[in-house]
Amino acid sequence: MKARIKWIDGVAMLGESGSGHAVVMDGPPELGGRNIGVRPMEMLLIGMGGCTQFDVLLILRKGRQEVTDCVVELEAERADQDPKVFTQIHAHFIVRGRGLDPKRVEQAIRLSAEKYCSASIMLGATAAITHDFEIHEA
Repeated sequence: MKARIKWIDGVAMLGESGSGHAVVMDGPPELGGRNIGVRPMEMLLIGMGGCTQFDVLLILRKGRQEVTDCVVELEAERADQDPKVFTQIHAHFIVRGRGLDPKRVEQAIRLSAEKYCSASIMLGATAAITHDFEIHEA
């Protein structure tokens, strides 16, 4: 896997993935940014959310669960002093579908957290990660 980060100006950057996608990152004005993109630490949190949601959807589909929508809402706390690593992360899954089995949803989230989601497992080295979920009938 490769990535390239190109400085734009101030503290704005263009991140380019090895798969050919790009994202703008920037900082707040008080640190020299123009607030034109997400913060790098926000990218980490978004990456974890995408990674775990990918796993959960894949596991539920393999288990023949009819998911029609899935949202993961993440909240994180960071250390007060440098390095300001994540210390706590909570992932709240909102899963919508037809006849979803709560035990299968819970199992999919657990498997992602404990076995499959590389981002969650890496961030779990510094942060206490918790999960919960709600199911809505489609």
